[in-house]
Amino acid sequence: MTSYKIEKSIDPNELARKACQIIASNIDLALDERDRAQISLSGGSTPIKTYNLLGKEHLPWDRVDLFLGDERWVDQSDKASNAGMIRKTLLASPPGSFCRFHPIPTIQFPSPEQSAEAFSELLMKVCIGQPPVFDLILLGLGDDGHTASLFPGSEALSIKESWTTVTNANGHERITLTSSVLSAARKIVFLVSGESKQIALQRLIDPNESSNRTPAKLVQPDSEILILADERSSSLI
Repeated sequence: MTSYKIEKSIDPNELARKACQIIASNIDLALDERDRAQISLSGGSTPIKTYNLLGKEHLPWDRVDLFLGDERWVDQSDKASNAGMIRKTLLASPPGSFCRFHPIPTIQFPSPEQSAEAFSELLMKVCIGQPPVFDLILLGLGDDGHTASLFPGSEALSIKESWTTVTNANGHERITLTSSVLSAARKIVFLVSGESKQIALQRLIDPNESSNRTPAKLVQPDSEILILADERSSSLI
């Protein structure tokens, strides 16, 4: 059974500082053991403060491979692009800009399916293992219980043998890591903020909750999952 550890923060600023420290610490730990570290970060608005802080951390960024857990099938210049958000935050200036960023391929391919295939090939080139193993994956939690682009009731939830897949949600075609890759990570951290996430967070840690209704439950690593939450999102637990 998946185990969870919850660390609460007073407000989003404290949450961002704590998340930054934990990500930086895990990068250091990985680089103590291996020549390079591979991390996957989440999109959305919640981690923006964290990424602004993280980009200022004096880490050996040139030895870090940075991926995203999911992406909308849009150009990086589009305001909906997670890659665009990463470039404006963590990668905006040194030292964070020295990391090796591997954005998910999107409209340079004729279809989302071909983009997903190219992303899978990229993962296998950079990361070891089948499924590919990340040192750390940072995930968000939607108020509907989704994580990455694994949405309730989606066909993507049942895909286990592929490392990436395509789904459609909220008007966008999306490319996402599958639950197999998410669950293979050495460290999983959920970053959760806001009152609208209360019920989703409560369901995530409920051992009787269905993963079809709350897809974040599909993330089942061998290690304990760390949940970083502010007071507004965690008031029901």
